[in-house]
Amino acid sequence: MFNKVLIANRGAIACRVIRTLKKLGIQSVAVYSEADRDSLHVTLADEAILIGSSPAQESYLNIDKILAAAKASGAEAIHPGYGFLSENAAFSELCEKNGIVFIGPTAQQMLDFGLKHTARELAIQNNVPLLPGSQLLLDQADAIQQADLIGYPVMLKSTAGGGGIGMRLVWNETELKDAYQTVSYLAQANFKDAGLYLEKFVQNARHIEVQIFGDGKGNVIALGERDCSVQRRNQKVIEETPAPHLDDQQRQYIQNVAIQLMESVQYRSAGTVEFVMDTDSQAFYFLEVNTRLQVEHGVTEQVYGVDLVEWMVTLASGDWEAPKQKLQSSGHSIQVRLYAEDPIKNFQPSAGLLTNVAFDPAARVETWVETGSNVSSFYDPMIAKIIVTSKDRDHAILAMQNSLSVTEIAGIETNLEYLQEIIDSETFRQGTQTTRFLNTFAWKTQKIEVLQAGIQTAIQDVAGRLGYWDVGVPPSGAMDALSLNVANQLLGNAFNTAGLECTLQGPTLKFHCNSQIVLTGGNMEASLDGQAIPMWSTINVSKGQVLKCGRVVTGCRSYIGIKGGFNVPEYLGSLATFTLGQFGGHAGRNLLIGDMLPIFASEQTESISLNPEQIPAFQTNWEIAVMYGPHGAPDFFTKNDISMFFEQEWEIHFNSSRTGVRLIGPKPEWARIDGGEAGLHPSNIHDNAYAIGAIDFTGDMPIILGPDGPSLGGFVCPAVVINSELWKLGQLKAGDKVKFIPVSYAQAQRLEQRYQASMADETTVKLNYQPQIESEEITLANAVLATLEQAEDKPKVTYRPAGNHYLLVEYGELVLDLNLRFRIHALMQWVQQQNIKGIIDLTPGIRSLQIHFDSTILDQLELLKLLQAAESELPDIENMQVASRTVYLPLAWEDSQTQLATEKYTQLVRPDAPWCPDNIEFIRRINGLESKQAVKDVVYNTSYLVMGLGDVYLGAPVATPLDPRHRLVTTKYNPARTWTPENAVGIGGAYMCVYGMEGPGGYQFVGRTTQVWSRYRQNPNFEKNKPWLLRFFDQIRFYEVSEKELLEMRESFKAGRLQLRIEEGVLNLKEYNAFLKENEQSIRAFKQVQQSNFEAERQRWHEAGLAEYVSDQIDILIDDTEISIPDGGMLVESHMPGSVWKIECSVGDIIEEGETLAVIEAMKIEIPIIAPAKMKVDTILIDKAQTVKTGQALFTLVPA
Repeated sequence: MFNKVLIANRGAIACRVIRTLKKLGIQSVAVYSEADRDSLHVTLADEAILIGSSPAQESYLNIDKILAAAKASGAEAIHPGYGFLSENAAFSELCEKNGIVFIGPTAQQMLDFGLKHTARELAIQNNVPLLPGSQLLLDQADAIQQADLIGYPVMLKSTAGGGGIGMRLVWNETELKDAYQTVSYLAQANFKDAGLYLEKFVQNARHIEVQIFGDGKGNVIALGERDCSVQRRNQKVIEETPAPHLDDQQRQYIQNVAIQLMESVQYRSAGTVEFVMDTDSQAFYFLEVNTRLQVEHGVTEQVYGVDLVEWMVTLASGDWEAPKQKLQSSGHSIQVRLYAEDPIKNFQPSAGLLTNVAFDPAARVETWVETGSNVSSFYDPMIAKIIVTSKDRDHAILAMQNSLSVTEIAGIETNLEYLQEIIDSETFRQGTQTTRFLNTFAWKTQKIEVLQAGIQTAIQDVAGRLGYWDVGVPPSGAMDALSLNVANQLLGNAFNTAGLECTLQGPTLKFHCNSQIVLTGGNMEASLDGQAIPMWSTINVSKGQVLKCGRVVTGCRSYIGIKGGFNVPEYLGSLATFTLGQFGGHAGRNLLIGDMLPIFASEQTESISLNPEQIPAFQTNWEIAVMYGPHGAPDFFTKNDISMFFEQEWEIHFNSSRTGVRLIGPKPEWARIDGGEAGLHPSNIHDNAYAIGAIDFTGDMPIILGPDGPSLGGFVCPAVVINSELWKLGQLKAGDKVKFIPVSYAQAQRLEQRYQASMADETTVKLNYQPQIESEEITLANAVLATLEQAEDKPKVTYRPAGNHYLLVEYGELVLDLNLRFRIHALMQWVQQQNIKGIIDLTPGIRSLQIHFDSTILDQLELLKLLQAAESELPDIENMQVASRTVYLPLAWEDSQTQLATEKYTQLVRPDAPWCPDNIEFIRRINGLESKQAVKDVVYNTSYLVMGLGDVYLGAPVATPLDPRHRLVTTKYNPARTWTPENAVGIGGAYMCVYGMEGPGGYQFVGRTTQVWSRYRQNPNFEKNKPWLLRFFDQIRFYEVSEKELLEMRESFKAGRLQLRIEEGVLNLKEYNAFLKENEQSIRAFKQVQQSNFEAERQRWHEAGLAEYVSDQIDILIDDTEISIPDGGMLVESHMPGSVWKIECSVGDIIEEGETLAVIEAMKIEIPIIAPAKMKVDTILIDKAQTVKTGQALFTLVPA
């Protein structure tokens, strides 16, 4: 028996061969291309060797590289699978010459049968019935002459290869001339042989093939026949055995013919003899021999109870034993081929990331994909073979129907729906399919095709993704949940059914089935097949109709509700799209042109409309009810600041989005000069959890935290939008004005109860977009709900309200103290053990615990009493210990990606930032260290204790060195970076953070590590169904790797193969406090040096005028009266405020109607400024990067 076998293939067959090799105890060697780095066969093999770039010619068809891989690995044999080099005689010969066994037939047998014209000659010698056909064609003229002799229609075929490539059905001489060059080219490109021949085409044909196996000594076994008649473009789609409607005599006849033919050449290994059966005459004609294992070999294995791959391997090693008695077929087996292709778009291949993969565990599934796999456009689009076996054909069909109904593939288009329709069809059920069956097969689909995507359109549900705030997963969901809910009520959908959220401009959608829709939210222009349609009324849509949505005229977001919603997979319990995290909704992103959205066809015809008096009229001036707190005066803000905040009419900044709505207005005076240990700015605090709707001051600019915002952060928050008012955030558009109205918890609850009653109702009778809000300024007396003074050995507790759905519990003073974090942990565990109804999630910060609760189930004061009572029940933390794993992470120091982010920041955001161009030099300077090497030594020699997760989303740790002498203190970027590479490692304040994903950021870079969030794959170090790596109180230890090594590790992680070193352990607080006591003097000395350097750095900033950042961007405002518009000309204005991102034209250009003149960036979206007609550009009134306002003149145009 062999010790090691190389598989010269990829995909499902490579995985299939590896499985048998494992069973036989033989080591497997996989080869792979660049495109297949994260493919399953690479993971499953004992060894894997990269053999080239993605194109097959440079990898899987590169004989030299495959032989070199075999020699390097010490493989004794090569299994070629099917396709690629499996029928390449030269490859087989070269294997033998190099002392490597080729697992398959001999090179001569491949030549005999591989060239179909020589195969025909062998068939004639062995009295095998043949279709009328030609010998090898000399040229196109010969082809025309031979076709006339045979009679049209004919098949023009390549003499080499198979699998439907290199063959064309032609009906007349014109088609033959067109096809000749194409088929010749395809044959040469795919099989290195341009030889062609003709064969008579049988119009009502079945494709029947016989599986054979020969011992190479003249003995051949036939293992029944298969029906492969369900074909599309000569490519098999469904195969089954036994073939339906053949009698025993017919079966025996074709098996005998097959055996006779293959014995004549003393055939070795597995092969297939293919026949065409003329259903009119019941005659069989020889088609070809495939000298390899067939794609459909599995159905034969199922009914005969054999492993053909095992037979091939053991025969090649000299260990095969022929069956002692004649094998008998038992039952019926059917296989369908699941392809990555889009049947609606003429079966064009589909490539991309698979966001959800689920197969029927009761079926035999041969696949190379799993959730998280990438399907490349370089290879055959087959992603799985699904095989079912039952006692007879009817039961096998039923089994296949069941199997396909539970199969899930999301992220790209597949033929799954098409396969279901075929299996359900009368023709297939009757077993009367012919090879032309699919040519006229009419099938139904339940999809919406995206013809235009709109500016930012995504699938969102109402409630969002709850319960994961503690690991940095935001709820997402509809930003105006009220409007999406109304859509569901009008359609009669279940609560929380997902719809489409359209920002600023809607999509154009083609419906491939009947449906019913409704448009709600901001007023959006829309038409169905060119006819204007109203909003707030259900609209019946027929198959083939096109919904065209235009601009959102009032408000900011509109919603398209669909009857039954979308048939897409949940991610962490929700369909909501979180685009930054790349998960949820359709493929984890905003819609793109060409997307196919699965829906549920609806025959609903009854129409329903919202009462006209209930339809909202969104204005540009808003009033939003908030509750004061959690942070107020006099601790953080002055009384004047709080008065100013509530008196001010704030303007919505153009740089607003689903993560947060920025506000333009006056700066606070601030009650503190800085944030102490937490940072240089008085807005800085030790990281705590945010509430959705929290109005955080990030420096001097307030931002309302949106549904895609981060869960943890270090900024103060004077007010939180109450839950029933959150929907308004979704309609705030750049340039709108908003005033915050302070309300009490009692008023918030009255509003909440009405809001929840309206949301839960099946109808819209309780809907009210304009509830009465009364300002209660008396609530501004105190931002704190309650405090609890305790005995000396216990810290003071402060209970701060964060809107009517969150309560923030803070311990002790504003310092970083591990004792406080342990107490938070004890409180969190206590709350979890109580199993209190109404609690949604618990999110710990550095010295706080935020409790998210449903105030309609659990009242704020009731919760407060429980928490106050808990203090006397909490365990003594002095002797407390917690599980504390040590997680070793690779760190590439000062890698190119973090360097690039720093360069971009210097060029585009703040050229004079004191931390640029070198973040590590800045860290050295501010901490009083001797050299940059000293900074590096600290980072690599430190144990970073994970205090919180989700600091910048998705399980990203906020961690601090256990040893205070390793706590490098820095300030954060001000203003923040607009781009941070995924898994950059930074230091901000006294904390280290690993960025969970790309996005903005402010921590000072030291380098980059591997992923801490596994979006789709089940990685080795991750718990099942928990895509985050780290846990609270883990200790992170970095070890140095080169950037090249890190990139390889990151690729390995993507494939689900990276194994990190993790050691179990505990952290004992008593021992830790003793360590602090023992090193008290050196810790104090370190802090003094650090503080003096910190002060010196700050003094330098003041002297250089860098203490407060002021942009030098001066907006150019042109008085409209100065603009002259020539006769017949026109003015193009900005329809919203923003920043000029691109100017796409020059003065004098002739531009067509609909062409893009410029792109304005607003609300983190690129908005094109479109030419209203065919004109000539006369003047350009703007510059790149300039800020523009709504209605500002951008261009003047004159007739072309």
